[in-house]
Amino acid sequence: MPEQSEQSEPPEQPEPEQEPEQPAAPERSLHQQNMLDLLETLAVKGRAPKTGYSRDEFGQRWKDIDRNGCDQRNDILARDLTNVEAPKGCKVLSGDLQDPYTGQHIHFVRGQNTSRAVQIDHVVALADAWQKGAQQLSPERREQFANDPMNLLAVDGPANMQKGAGDAATWLPANKGFRCTYVSIQVRVKAEYQLWVTQAEKEAIQRELGRC
Repeated sequence: MPEQSEQSEPPEQPEPEQEPEQPAAPERSLHQQNMLDLLETLAVKGRAPKTGYSRDEFGQRWKDIDRNGCDQRNDILARDLTNVEAPKGCKVLSGDLQDPYTGQHIHFVRGQNTSRAVQIDHVVALADAWQKGAQQLSPERREQFANDPMNLLAVDGPANMQKGAGDAATWLPANKGFRCTYVSIQVRVKAEYQLWVTQAEKEAIQRELGRC
């Protein structure tokens, strides 16, 4: 019989190059996701006219809504300051504030020329709320909004004046470490009182929540 030729083995095929693994997207924290989900429940509209707005539309200033015998201004000072001196109970005479808006330390002393150093800010400004749904709230509900501790912060007076009635699209705290908390408060407050956001405002909030 003729000799059978040896069959050569097939050449080895080069292994296909593996594509480099893409880094996984960072996981969102539960807080981030909750706030983003809550943000999606807010209507997106343009600003309504400011017609008819005045501070008086939001009822009594610093009303004692929790009926603890102290007005809301003093309640918030007592909540947000440390080393508080209030010898007669309610009226806060002095204390120390680690200001959330600037990150600076402020020593508060009550007085004609010193009290303005620390002001109580409506995180969702009253005028902003008026143009985004508060006109449609009852007077009682607007008064509750204006005195709700969830929407009140003791802050640096000049920073508060600079903010004015700005929303997240036009003003954010200089203290970047507080911005996530700041926009989260705005989302919770607007959801609670069924207020809306503008498109630019929503995008600004989303951006800050993405950095939490």
